[in-house]
Amino acid sequence: MTTSSHTWTFSARSGRINPSFIREILKATERPGVISLAGGLPAPETFPVEAMREAAAKVLREDAIAALQYTTSEGHAPLRQWIARYLSGRGLHADAEQVLIINGSQQGLDLLGKVLLDPGSTMLVERPTYLGALQSCALYEPQMKALASDREGLSPQALAQHGGDARLLYVQPNFQNPTGRIMSERRRQEIAQIASGLNLPIVEDDPYGELWFDQPCPAPLSAHMPQGSVYLGSFSKVLAPGLRLGYLVAPKALHAKLVQAKQAADLHASNLAQRMVSEVLHGPGFSAHLAQVRSVYRQRSAAMQELLSQHLGDLCAWDRPCGGMFFWLTLHEPVDTADLLKAALHAGVAFVPGSAFSHDDVDTGTIRLSFATCSDADMQRGVALLARVLRERLRAARPAVFMPAWQGA
Repeated sequence: MTTSSHTWTFSARSGRINPSFIREILKATERPGVISLAGGLPAPETFPVEAMREAAAKVLREDAIAALQYTTSEGHAPLRQWIARYLSGRGLHADAEQVLIINGSQQGLDLLGKVLLDPGSTMLVERPTYLGALQSCALYEPQMKALASDREGLSPQALAQHGGDARLLYVQPNFQNPTGRIMSERRRQEIAQIASGLNLPIVEDDPYGELWFDQPCPAPLSAHMPQGSVYLGSFSKVLAPGLRLGYLVAPKALHAKLVQAKQAADLHASNLAQRMVSEVLHGPGFSAHLAQVRSVYRQRSAAMQELLSQHLGDLCAWDRPCGGMFFWLTLHEPVDTADLLKAALHAGVAFVPGSAFSHDDVDTGTIRLSFATCSDADMQRGVALLARVLRERLRAARPAVFMPAWQGA
């Protein structure tokens, strides 16, 4: 056996692959004593363990051979039919032939990048935007262009100004990651009208839409331009992320090409997992399960709101989210929060600096906090620690006031 080393020659595109900033932070939070306000992981106590156990037993008891065999690339037909009915109930009228089951909505981004992006083509995103979308599509070498946003979401004026030569627009209208904001119904109509006029396809990513606290979200943005949009959904936040199941809904001409890309990537998503999820969704307890999930996040959001007001109200501004998993803090004084993170980790608390959600590392004075997995005690201690570290950094950054020796005598 030879022991000589071998030099691997990487493709040029591999240089565009970088570690996920958030995944690297999550590694740091595995150290004993570190409280994580960083990762947007679903609360494990919301996982429908018993329902999944019963679904697995039923599938393996009644249809084991089919469940353990290869299946179609499009996905399990009853699951696709359920998704089509569910989305139609939310205002996005689609049929099962437009649904493709994927390995989490993250794979949908990869498939769309393969099919729609060429090197140098323009991809529009919100500022800030979901880190995973930047990471996934970077391999296809688009020219990323970030558009201004406000409390209602993406700016129509920015879209009208910059959307003319773009290949696609990526948006998260519901409880956006990282800001937690929701796009208003009026804004959705404006964005759809402008995009339609520009013949600009929209990719709508909606992993958090069912995590509303007091009232359901408006109809999907895709409902306003069904032939010019792709809708991405996920079961990670409403059931469990370990299932690695999501779905996309696309116009039929695009759907066929995405199915081909899926075939080339991995043939199909887990057949067994699809059938288990279909059993749970068709069962009588899914609505009650969703209500319980919303209750958990509603309570934790309220607890974080109170703690932020108590400890950081004079140092930051934020909007209270009405769903999802995140708070987005904007510091009143200039602080590089990526640098602040080092001190915070040393003190025992983790967050995600806002620059992680921008392709050009702007938003250095912003912070994303997640309340999803925190116990009350950890949240109290974590927010207090963050406030202490931030105050120490601000005191160190302010110039000392010169006082002549004779005045101190």
